[in-house]
Amino acid sequence: MSKFAEPMTRLIDELKKLPGIGSKTAQRLAFHILRSSDEDAEALAAAVRDVKASLRLCSICNNITDVDPCVYCTNPTRNQRLVCVVEEPTNIAAIEKTKHYNGVYHVLHGAISPLHGVGPEQLRTANLVRRVERDEVDEVIVATNPTVEGEATATYLSGQLKRPGLKVTRIAMGIPVGSDIEYTDEITMLKAMEGRREL
Repeated sequence: MSKFAEPMTRLIDELKKLPGIGSKTAQRLAFHILRSSDEDAEALAAAVRDVKASLRLCSICNNITDVDPCVYCTNPTRNQRLVCVVEEPTNIAAIEKTKHYNGVYHVLHGAISPLHGVGPEQLRTANLVRRVERDEVDEVIVATNPTVEGEATATYLSGQLKRPGLKVTRIAMGIPVGSDIEYTDEITMLKAMEGRREL
């Protein structure tokens, strides 16, 4: 492999840390940035800095937001007593695309996966349990991915949240097993939400 100048090598190494970016793609991106105008390169750097400086987790639902609480948790037109639990913030967009869900969310930031060292204690569930214990929720929809990890997480949550008067449901399996919610089309996601079942 040809030797690049130290700043270019450092940029390539940093780009390779991004998911799905290998050596060749990192090189292409680095050279694209090098050929970009100073303004474009500075805008990219500023956007990265702003994301790190401005974004935080919502104190209620753990969604990524620039205001706390987030826009879903503070929206008076949304049903605050209906909570949809998802693994990642990106899953919210798939559910919102259906235009048929008007509740709020709770983001776990992962799923139980013993092989990857992720147990229930690594999931962000404490504020969800508090909402349930304060009787602020009528139904929790568990919309974890239809994978082994997603199913294990759904089973765990069902056990943790079961209370008299609280309905805990699981989205239907209209979503292909082994896929991620964020890549699901609107119709499949709508059918999965409509066909949810009690856990």
